[in-house]
Order: sequence, then C-alpha cells, then structure tokens
Amino acid sequence: MRQALSLDVGGTKIYSAIINENGEIIGEIEKYSTPKTFLEIKSLFEDIISRHENEVDVIAFATCGAVNNTNDGILGSTGNIAKEYPTLDFKSLSKKPVFVENDANSAAWAEHVLGASKGMPYSVMLTLGTGVGGGIILDNKLYKGKNGAAGEMHFKMRTDKHRKCTCGSWDCFEAYASGTGLKKTAEEITGNPDITSYDVIENKENPDMKKIFDTWQNDILEGIIGLANIFDPDCVVLSGSMAEFVDFEYLEREANKQIVTTPFKVVKACAGNYSGMIGAALLAFEKI
Repeated sequence: MRQALSLDVGGTKIYSAIINENGEIIGEIEKYSTPKTFLEIKSLFEDIISRHENEVDVIAFATCGAVNNTNDGILGSTGNIAKEYPTLDFKSLSKKPVFVENDANSAAWAEHVLGASKGMPYSVMLTLGTGVGGGIILDNKLYKGKNGAAGEMHFKMRTDKHRKCTCGSWDCFEAYASGTGLKKTAEEITGNPDITSYDVIENKENPDMKKIFDTWQNDILEGIIGLANIFDPDCVVLSGSMAEFVDFEYLEREANKQIVTTPFKVVKACAGNYSGMIGAALLAFEKI
C-alpha cells in the first residue's frame, strides 16, 4: 500500500505525518511552530522531508493560500505567513513527487472520501475558525475554478463598508462568520472592546450574550443560504473550532425554510483535526 508524507502548513503551526491510501495516519504526528522567515520555513520542510522521504511514495502539502491547478505552487500572498512563502518551489524539496493543495480544499476532500459528506456528490465545506475557509465538491470532484482560487469565502454580507476584512475588502462573510467576527459583533453590541469570543460562548445563556451569539449564528445562516442557492448541495459541512458551538439543527431547519433550491443537510465534520493532511494525501494518491 502506498504511503504519503503529508504536511499541513498554517500561519502558526505545521503538522506532518505519514498517511496510507486508506487515509490512516501511520505512526507519530509531528508538530512545529511555523517559523517567521521564508528561509526557516523552507529549511524546516527540507529537514522533515529528508527524514521521511525514503519511507513514502509522495510528499503532500495541505497549505494556507490558494493553490494553482497544477498543484505545485501558491497563487499569491496568504497574509498569515512569511511574505515570500508563495515563491517556494515545492517540487525542489524532494526527489519524490510533490503535490500541493489548499488546506480547506484538502479537508473538504477528506470529508468527501471518508467523513461527513461521504457518498454525497455535491457538498460545500466551511471551516469556521479565526477566519473562514471553504472547499467545494461538485459531481464528486474538487471544484477549484479556472486557476485554482475557488472556494474563498469572501462574498459580501453588507454593502455599506461596515466591517473591514483581513483580505483588505469590506463586509466579507469571513468578517462576520469567523471567531474574529463573533468578537467584532460582541464589541459592536456591547461597546466593550475587551470582550472576547470566549466570553460570549461561555455565557451564552445570559440574555445579552445570547443576543450576540444569535446574531453571529444568523450571519453564518445567511452565508449557508447563499451557498445552498448557488450550488444546490447534498450537504454543507461545518468544521473548525467555532463549529463546535453552533446549533446544527437550527441552521439546517432555518436554511431549508429560506432556500429556493432543494433541501440539504447541515452536518458536522468528522474526519478529525488532521483532515487537511489526510485529504492532501488522498488527492496526491489520485494524481501520481
């Protein structure tokens, strides 16, 4: 059975593990803090790969940033990692084949193959964390768009330039549906700049905190309705740290009341915390 060395690259943490064709993690998961400079990141990759490449058939990366359709490079700045990172020549890192895919796309594929959307040809995954990631599966294929940048969840929630987004634009879905968005909503409603998303989550039975939480959850609902109307999916999969707190039954019920397409499910991701690494490995096995 073939094996991949899979790396999940984020702005703060990098994970690596060996994964087989069944999507099973073999042995120990290694964890590193993401280095601050480009050369340090490249050096860390080279060290990880040099220790494991003789054990595997392919090197797979699930990475922050949009990835091109040839799966060998990043299209542009990711904003949360060393600015030169998109210039990295991934293929030069190993003698073995190297495959690169966006981390949210990789996680969506893991859910499609062995997780919450298994057996469903059409799905959209939203990763609700500090920001919001996305992955789209259409007719059992990962949808990447003409150049590879599809699935970025930066569609508009308002048109009055109310809230600045990390992408530089205004009022994107991410600016409302993320953990950061929950904090911003809390600040706006309470007038307290020191309030945190954790304050809201831990005290959401309090009427004031419940109002904040409900506002945030309904922003997520509005995004789900829009995505369902565009893609007519079998399901919308919610993953990430903030997905632990939403009411799945409420989101599914209310979304299905308002869509103009056909009924769908809202489900919790179940491929695990390492779904990005798993999905990248599974996609790499298909490619090589």
